[in-house]
Amino acid sequence: MVEMFAAENGLKGDPRLQAISNAIRVVPHFPKQGIMFQDITTLLLDHKAFKHTVDIFVERYKDMDISVVAGVEARGFMFGPSIALAIGAKFVPLRKPKKLPGEVIAEAYELEYGRDCLEMHVGAVEAGERAIVIDDLVATGGTLSAAIRLLGTEYLAFHELR
Repeated sequence: MVEMFAAENGLKGDPRLQAISNAIRVVPHFPKQGIMFQDITTLLLDHKAFKHTVDIFVERYKDMDISVVAGVEARGFMFGPSIALAIGAKFVPLRKPKKLPGEVIAEAYELEYGRDCLEMHVGAVEAGERAIVIDDLVATGGTLSAAIRLLGTEYLAFHELR
């Protein structure tokens, strides 16, 4: 997986990718039999690998006029604020229902195992802003589609963190 990401993103031979990959713990059969869970909490414990991860995002987006970094609850909250600060963008949390105070807008979406919803503060994103969405993975694409509809912006990119 690291090799494919490196080739697709002009990072072939970049030693940071191997350090990042090595910092992610693989937990077999979690949360159920047959799943190989990619645990990024161990990445967060390694300050160098964590910095490498943020730096790779920053290098990619720093000159692209991104005004919004949207983080999907909860893992998007771990990386999104650091990326937003470094590129001079605002961070917009996309939360599960009833977690944000005040007026919100919501988008429902389908999951492999049911339905869920994301919420965002009204007015957090303005027309014409460019956004990237940070989350941990893409399974069915439902969360990503909901995030794009919720943002209603010029959507630029989505990155999974694994």
